Amino acid sequence: MTVVRGADAGSDVREDGVPRHAEIGTLELESGFRLPEVRLAYETWGTLAPDGSNAVLVEHALTGDTHVAAGRARPGATEAERIAALSPGWWEGLIGPGAALDTDRYFVVCANIVGGCYGSTGPATPAPASVDPERRPWGSRFPLVTVRDSVHAEAALADVLGIDSWRLVLGGSMGGARALEWAVTHPDRVLACAVVAACAQSSAEQIAWGQAQNLAIRQDPHFRGGDYYDGPPPIAGLGLARRIAHITYRSAAELHDRFGRAPQTDEQVIGTHADGRGRYQVESYLDHQASKLAGRFDANSYLAVNEALMSHDVARGRGTVEEALSVASCEWLVAAVDSDRLYLPHESDLLAAALPGTVRRHTLSSRSGHDGFLIESVQLGRLLRETVLRGD
Repeated sequence: MTVVRGADAGSDVREDGVPRHAEIGTLELESGFRLPEVRLAYETWGTLAPDGSNAVLVEHALTGDTHVAAGRARPGATEAERIAALSPGWWEGLIGPGAALDTDRYFVVCANIVGGCYGSTGPATPAPASVDPERRPWGSRFPLVTVRDSVHAEAALADVLGIDSWRLVLGGSMGGARALEWAVTHPDRVLACAVVAACAQSSAEQIAWGQAQNLAIRQDPHFRGGDYYDGPPPIAGLGLARRIAHITYRSAAELHDRFGRAPQTDEQVIGTHADGRGRYQVESYLDHQASKLAGRFDANSYLAVNEALMSHDVARGRGTVEEALSVASCEWLVAAVDSDRLYLPHESDLLAAALPGTVRRHTLSSRSGHDGFLIESVQLGRLLRETVLRGD
């Protein structure tokens, strides 16, 4: 296995929030498929202690990337590299100097999931010559990758980085599923685990929402069975998938308070059909979210990571949930968002009750629904300090 650090190869100057890549070789999947020449993209913040005791793994959510917080590029970096490193991350306020995950104390790692489109091997990646001599993108040939598979890939990355165990593995939503799977798959490598707005098994309702999103993409005429890379991408289907998902990410109360039935400025609501009136503000909001995602994400990768989340079941092949979780020996933070209508607080209660010992379910208070796990970083930072990071 090798690490490719990019432009800073051989440099001892610390960089934070700069993309790197690790070649981890062949990944044997739960399905039995052997995925060759796997590359993981990742970013780091801080400095790894000589004994490796300060390493923290942060797991991104469904369409997240590796840039969890702003950082800094090395001296001599290009302007583009500096701007990229300094740009805000998706969990800003939780990670950085003086934050709960203090990057002057901890070595924070965030990796892009296998199947993603932010530098890790995924459907848009050219297949190895052993699979396709023409090196065309994997496309429809890309296999199902589960949450457990992604954890095995991250364990290989940890080996590359010289990390024997994680001081903390932390994630929200799909990231929480990956954090939980880490604690069960590699219990000897996780000292503390924080599972936020997530559960032990994807529920029937969560799978149903996932199927609707997947069908939105697959029914786009430009999808072409997943082999669309030589033509227009299925952005309409991807945008519809994002609209469906985003409704579940926010609370009904927040949508009402922010938008109500108000029309978008300069777009008069005059009828009951989309082609006969302007948009409501909430429609404009969803259109904007769809356009943003379609501009930055690959449709096949959306299917890959969504299928991974739908398959999430920490107990698969391990007996009951309680039996599966019994092997974990780490400290726990289990937290729910009180207004979450996708990962219900009750599901966090069930997870906490199934864990070994006595584990309390904590609450993030938010009007924002499921996305509160990203928005309420101050509350989450306080919980981390009070539970799994106390005494540090």
